[in-house]
Amino acid sequence: MKYTVVIISEAENDILDIYQYIIRHDSAANADHVFEQIEEACYSLEEFPERGHIPPELDTIGISAYREIHFKPYQVIYEIDGKNIFIHCILDGRRDLQQLLERRLLR
Repeated sequence: MKYTVVIISEAENDILDIYQYIIRHDSAANADHVFEQIEEACYSLEEFPERGHIPPELDTIGISAYREIHFKPYQVIYEIDGKNIFIHCILDGRRDLQQLLERRLLR
């Protein structure tokens, strides 16, 4: 079964922030590479969205509606809703994810 991947505006902003950060602190070539890998990870969910796991930061507070996959150190947080995959966040795993996820997903 093929799913439709929808990247919501907040996740698009996450990608843009990551891209701009890498350009400022590294290089455009590396920013392009990371962007391509994150985009590939997101759209790979069209085929096998169940392969992701519940983020431990959410599992510990009893939230199981979201899953995550990784392109290290970035975490793609998504939700399966019927045949749609909603990408909610793309976050740097080196940040305080507990607080970020609670603020972004549980408001």
